[in-house]
Amino acid sequence: MFQKPKPIKPQLGQESVWDYPRPPKVEQTSRRIRVIFNGETIADSVNALRVLETSHPPSYYIPCQDIQMAYLYPSKGKRTLCEFKGMASYWNIVVNGKIAENAAWSYEAPLKGYEAIRGYISFYVAPMDACYVDDEQVQPQAGNFYGGWITSDIVGPFKGGTGTWGW
Repeated sequence: MFQKPKPIKPQLGQESVWDYPRPPKVEQTSRRIRVIFNGETIADSVNALRVLETSHPPSYYIPCQDIQMAYLYPSKGKRTLCEFKGMASYWNIVVNGKIAENAAWSYEAPLKGYEAIRGYISFYVAPMDACYVDDEQVQPQAGNFYGGWITSDIVGPFKGGTGTWGW
């Protein structure tokens, strides 16, 4: 049996991931979301969605029209199942010969309640040169499974690192 970690108390202007809901919530954000890989801005949007789930930093989903889709190629064979959102498909990113395999994901047929993320793609932070929320460079969520974006206005502790899978 796991014990819930002690949440960090948010300061003014911060959110605690322990106040996020389970099942997750999808919400619109007007913040500017940017993704840079191999020196190219491959996504730039003020029309993104963010998914909020207990113990996770937000994942940002960017509409395909705000992504340079010429750099994205469907990954062959990798799929994962989220009990809430459904079956995820993955994307490889190729910019000027540099490849990031399975560096983004999407839900082609999201489950009921998550239809809003259809036609949107989310990116892992770690394989990118940089990801930004407004002008703040994002830190990646620990581990190689979850794709949360950590900014200074989000406090944890965050699920994803060693010893946190039972949370």
